[in-house]
Amino acid sequence: MPSLNISELSILLVEPSSTQLKVIINFLQKEGITSIEGVTNGIDALYSINSYAPDLVMSSMYLPDMTATELVIGIKQSERNQNIPFMLISSETNFKTLDPIRQAGVVAILPKPFNHSDLNRALKATVDIIDPEEITLDHYDIESLRVLVVDDSSMARKHITRILNNMGINNITTANDGKQGVEIFGENQDAFDLIVTDYNMPIMDGQELIKFIRQDMGNTFIPILMVTSERDELRLNNVQQAGVSAICDKPFEPQTVKEMLYRVMD
Repeated sequence: MPSLNISELSILLVEPSSTQLKVIINFLQKEGITSIEGVTNGIDALYSINSYAPDLVMSSMYLPDMTATELVIGIKQSERNQNIPFMLISSETNFKTLDPIRQAGVVAILPKPFNHSDLNRALKATVDIIDPEEITLDHYDIESLRVLVVDDSSMARKHITRILNNMGINNITTANDGKQGVEIFGENQDAFDLIVTDYNMPIMDGQELIKFIRQDMGNTFIPILMVTSERDELRLNNVQQAGVSAICDKPFEPQTVKEMLYRVMD
């Protein structure tokens, strides 16, 4: 079990509304969290993070000087701050608006308004990232597990790689899109035990990648885990028919990925 408790988290809360700021702080305090700093805009948030890095940044989508997506990009431009978990609190539901921040590797997206159960689950996911527990598989040595990660977003690749690293999986190869993924995999299929892929990618998307591996290459046994922000049920059904082993939402919780790995690998 993680040794870090939710109550020990230090949080930077970015919220332009003073009323909402007080409401969210009250929710966090009921979770036992006392180390909370509140700011109202992105510039102050970046200044605070560069002065003292928090365990978690929680932010609204629309700030006076930038969006949460721009704030995430600004945070991750610094090598020192790249691994700070980011949680979005927003009533935004538009896929095109939310997809870039999902791709950036947020730990959770909480709706406005959210309840204590939503918050507690997202905070537990944060703790799993900060204080990870290595996974144990019955039929694989986790340290020698070989994984191919395919995603056109460099931030998403880094986020997925970090989550896998936290589980004890370090032998990871990355590909920038589906075409490069099948080229790498095709060179030596025996070099990998697992493929983790995005769905929406240029040149060759995740469904085409899976179909190529299953049908054109005739490889029906390697587990393929899709991590995607796609919400269209018809498209996801087509992915399942193409031969995916499991589908995980973006943003994803480390515990969810662990459970899926247990299922598809064992």
